[in-house]
Amino acid sequence: MSNMEWLSRTEKLIGKDALDVLAGSRVAVFGAGGVGSFVIEALARSGVGAIDVIDNDQVSLSNLNRQLIATLDTVGKDKTQVVRERIASINPDCRVTEHRMFFLPENADDFDFTAFDYVVDAIDTVAGKLAIIEKCSALGIPVISSMGTGNKLDPSEFRIADIYDTKICPLAKAIRKECRKRGIESLKVLYSEEEAIKPEMREGEELPPGKRSTPGSISFVPSVAGLMIAGEVIRDLIKKA
Repeated sequence: MSNMEWLSRTEKLIGKDALDVLAGSRVAVFGAGGVGSFVIEALARSGVGAIDVIDNDQVSLSNLNRQLIATLDTVGKDKTQVVRERIASINPDCRVTEHRMFFLPENADDFDFTAFDYVVDAIDTVAGKLAIIEKCSALGIPVISSMGTGNKLDPSEFRIADIYDTKICPLAKAIRKECRKRGIESLKVLYSEEEAIKPEMREGEELPPGKRSTPGSISFVPSVAGLMIAGEVIRDLIKKA
């Protein structure tokens, strides 16, 4: 497929040298859910040449309200497989590498982070997020971490900032505390300054172990977060052009 044709509008905006940089870039996206699925597709549609997708979930009915890859046809399929097939139908030159696994601190050494030009953290667990952040910080790999997007209704409250400049978001507060303990001096994050909405409990709802509630979500919030993150990654990468 000719990049000249399908990326012609993108080239008008950023130029051929920047397109060449994107084509030669490899980005890892940890998590292919509400935020991650939009990050991945925006990267592929911008001409990024290689994307590693790390996720062990299957598409479920409860994903239909917010996840780009979730349709009635994909329910039950591995998210990484759906991502690979979808990207192949958009940008077949993009090399999608599937990692069907949950990322945990215990398997962090299974990844060669030095192979990545940029890392996106779009997973939910604090321990996993911190393991990604620590690895990237130690190796000097650019990383952006998504803070909480659940229980939010106003996407205009999203901000991209250093973790030490965040406020209101409880997850950002927890990550900020742990980063300080670990001597991590800087971390780019996406967070929301909107106060969380208390989710309503459905009659007969069963909660996962250790959870007091299941977060509420809506189509236009995690999607905006994902697109903002993708935009930040793209702009950072093409600074090399």
